[in-house]
Amino acid sequence: MSGTIRQQKYSKLILKELSDIFLKEKHNILENAFITIAEVKMSPDLSIARVYISMTLAKDKKSILENLNLKKGEIRKALGNKIRNQARIVPQLVFFIDELEEDAQRLEDIIKNLNIPKEEN
Repeated sequence: MSGTIRQQKYSKLILKELSDIFLKEKHNILENAFITIAEVKMSPDLSIARVYISMTLAKDKKSILENLNLKKGEIRKALGNKIRNQARIVPQLVFFIDELEEDAQRLEDIIKNLNIPKEEN
């Protein structure tokens, strides 16, 4: 995690509260898709939060991302209600698909399919 201590603390707060919002208001926002927030990165002035979403079992990730972007205002309002006593700024939310897990799965599949001969003594 990079950034100042202030950015890191704010990132953790946003991650925790967004996770709670997605858990409680899942049906209104996500339409039964199972997602997790992999990481939140804050801009230096704390006005923009880049939220990286992991969608392990989702079939149409782009439509879920579009749905999140359509409901961004609703999500930001819920976030503001949760953090209003802890922070002055409610950041703009920018959602991204976290591809780290998919890349790891691809690498694992490649390694499994390698034909490495056994070493003979």
